[in-house]
Amino acid sequence: MRRLAAILLPLLALLGAALWVGPRLLDWEPYRAQLADIASTQLGRPVTLGGRITLTLLPQPRVEAAAVAIGPSGDGLTITARAMRLRLDLGGLLAGRLEPREIALVGGEITVPWPPTALPSLRPPPWLSALDARLEDCRLRLGGLQFEALNARLQTGAVTEALSAEGTLAWRGYAIRFAGQLGRAGFDGVAPLDLSLALAGSTLSARGVLAPEGFEGRMEAAGPDLALLLPAPPGAFRATGRLTAAADLFAADDLALDLAGQPARGAATLRLAPAPRLDVALAAGRLDLDAWFAALRQTRGAARPLAVPVSIDLSAEATGFGGVPLRRLRGAFFLEGDRLTLSDVSALLPGEMELEMAGATAGPRMELALRFSGQSLRETLSALGLPLTGTDPARLHAADGRFRLALENGQATISDLAATLDGTRLSGAGSVRFGGARPAIGLGLTLDQLDLDGLLPDPATLGAGLAGFDINLRLAAERLAWQRMVAERATLDATVEAGRVSLRRLALRLGEVDLAASGSAQLTPALRVPDLSLEVSGPNGNALMPLLPAGWAPLLAQPVALRLSGGGPPEAVALRVEGDLGGLRVEASGTADGRAGRGSGTVTLRHPGAPRLFAPLLGPEIGEWLGEGSFSLIASLNGQLANPPSLAADRLDLVAGTLRLRSQLGLALGGPRPRLTGRIQAERLPLPTPALRATAPLGLDRLAALDADLSVEAGQVEPLGWPQLGSFSTALKLEAGTLRLEGVQARLAGGLLRGGLTIEGTASPPRLALEAKLEHATIGEPLFGLPLDLGAGRVDGQASLQATGHSLAALTATLGGQASVTIQDGLLAGVDLGALQATAALSSPEAGLRADLAGGATAFERLEAAATVTDGRIALVRTSIATEGGGAASASGEIDLARGTLDLRLASRPLAEAPEIGLRLTGPLAEPRRLPDLAPFLLWRATR
Repeated sequence: MRRLAAILLPLLALLGAALWVGPRLLDWEPYRAQLADIASTQLGRPVTLGGRITLTLLPQPRVEAAAVAIGPSGDGLTITARAMRLRLDLGGLLAGRLEPREIALVGGEITVPWPPTALPSLRPPPWLSALDARLEDCRLRLGGLQFEALNARLQTGAVTEALSAEGTLAWRGYAIRFAGQLGRAGFDGVAPLDLSLALAGSTLSARGVLAPEGFEGRMEAAGPDLALLLPAPPGAFRATGRLTAAADLFAADDLALDLAGQPARGAATLRLAPAPRLDVALAAGRLDLDAWFAALRQTRGAARPLAVPVSIDLSAEATGFGGVPLRRLRGAFFLEGDRLTLSDVSALLPGEMELEMAGATAGPRMELALRFSGQSLRETLSALGLPLTGTDPARLHAADGRFRLALENGQATISDLAATLDGTRLSGAGSVRFGGARPAIGLGLTLDQLDLDGLLPDPATLGAGLAGFDINLRLAAERLAWQRMVAERATLDATVEAGRVSLRRLALRLGEVDLAASGSAQLTPALRVPDLSLEVSGPNGNALMPLLPAGWAPLLAQPVALRLSGGGPPEAVALRVEGDLGGLRVEASGTADGRAGRGSGTVTLRHPGAPRLFAPLLGPEIGEWLGEGSFSLIASLNGQLANPPSLAADRLDLVAGTLRLRSQLGLALGGPRPRLTGRIQAERLPLPTPALRATAPLGLDRLAALDADLSVEAGQVEPLGWPQLGSFSTALKLEAGTLRLEGVQARLAGGLLRGGLTIEGTASPPRLALEAKLEHATIGEPLFGLPLDLGAGRVDGQASLQATGHSLAALTATLGGQASVTIQDGLLAGVDLGALQATAALSSPEAGLRADLAGGATAFERLEAAATVTDGRIALVRTSIATEGGGAASASGEIDLARGTLDLRLASRPLAEAPEIGLRLTGPLAEPRRLPDLAPFLLWRATR
């Protein structure tokens, strides 16, 4: 046995080596045609073997041919392969037949036209009961799609068994695993089909029937991240629905979706002809639009763009973008390569603002066309974060318009803007640039009208909101309204950049006045105004009335030409104003320290005629008491803005007609009311005649506008029609609406006048109190210019009076108090009481007595009078006159100041035993009627 084994083993090894090496050394060229016929029969299409053919018997018999080409068979399918292997049946081979059991294509290039002209057939010959075909490391081109690393196995059993295929392939970096099972078709050509795919952790399974016209069935898909498959937000997903497929169309509709826990409905269609395209429709109750937009943007910028164009039709009842809530979102998004197209996008913003949008990208640039319309713009702007504090709630409501928006490289550009806001039509363009130290905003607008009342927000809020931006602003408005001003042809050209404000031009027309301003300022780190210019000119300045107090209106009705210029470093900003307002010349200059918040300067005003200057403001009667002459005001001012804010006039010289005044004043603004302090000195102080019966309100409530503590001195005080006062001095104090003249002292007719005055302007009605005392005054001429007057004498007197009311007439009508006067060595003009004694002794005295009472003058040694004042009526309670020569007289009656009337009786007894002779004065104060009372005396004389 050992010898037999020793002989057989080498023989067997030799036989094995022969079987291993021998077939490889044989020439298989004669069998090339036969092998090509076998492959053609097996595959149902012509096969060409262009390379070397080898046979291997061990470990199993197989034939391998290189450079294989499988020709078309009327369906457009073409295949080339680096090699083809046929696994042969050993029994058939020993019998001299080539019977393949398995076909494998290695390194194949498979091209399938799409849509196919006919269904490619890979069918076994009728005499085979089973087929096992493999594809190894192949490349598949399906229309415009290309798949790499295709490794698959195709198996079929008996006639009644299904055809199954499974394998893997690579597509655009994704590894795909697939498996399918196709049942044998029935008499109607319909076969059952089960298909499953696995891609990036996601799975797709479909089950249905394959008919000659296509596939129809149900599908189910699920995965951990939808963003790996579509331009969608990351998150798990699940979808179930109906799936249909034809030669050029795969459609999934009636889809029930779960996207990251959010339910949705949708559909998807993959078109393969005329070009591949995926259409997705998605409808959800809620949708995270920020995440979808980020996904689309990330897909556009990805290094690996989508293989096929994708169209997504989104619909959501509630969503948000950039923190702004949106409702009723509708829109279509088409992504092809790096180009994104938006169409029919619409949404409802807060405030029921309807927004429509369409556009596309071109490289890094996105261009959009937008339309908006709504009736509550305020709510929309508030939701967008714009500061509206301080604006009128009645503004910013109705809005509609359109514009184009371009987004590129961190910049948003607005063009072709045409809109209507609250009835105002506007057009223009703008841009917002990001990426620098601060966002930069450029805006140019043209408006038919602009009403700023209630539109400007709170300055502090607006300043804080704009602090982080650079702004280039150009505005033009045909009509501009603000408060009581209405301007035309207003233009603004300004920039704010890195804390620097540049006003290139501000121009507008107010009535007949043209205003133009320009300049620049550095706001940070400290205020700096390099240059500033303001020009005002026009033939009539009435349009400037809203900018000045109402009483200035007459002064503005004349030509105006003013210019303000200046500039400089923060610690020394120089300003200069010069110009003319009618005949008034204005010149002012000064410097301001912006860092310390203080400044100083001089102001000069000149006019050739003071009455002509002030008559439009104070009335034509001003010329009567002010007198003829020029007007000039020269003031040296300084002030500060803090600790507390104040303004001081170190020198203030005023000349107006006969008025000469010099003062030093200070105005402090830090308390509850401004407080004026200082000293006023006047060489000559003319005053108007008080109209006691004037009914115009005095405006005494305006005394509460400020407090004052002033020392007032005047060389001459000249109330028109009243006695002149000399060496006048007083302390003027005004506090909380109460004016007090304390320590009043003046020289009157050589005597000394002392007293005080109190006016309570905030009382209702205002109250006035006067205390006065006159000592050793000498009268040298008629005092009041009345028919019965004091012409001379030494006077001592005092008075204490009170009154209430809003006008001089009311104050006169409520005047009350007491007064007394003593006059020595005087002269009473208008009556000759001294002549009554001699006339009474005549035999016929009546004519003489009437002449004595009708005129003349009475010298008296002493006159004493006391009176009470009630409701504006002066009642003489005690009056006695001691005339020269031992005569005496008395007076009684009253004077009604409110009505300007009197009713007085003057009585004298010329003879000791005779009745009194009287003279009654009644009627108007200026021209009373004289009624002599002679009857008792004449009757007494007749009896004698």
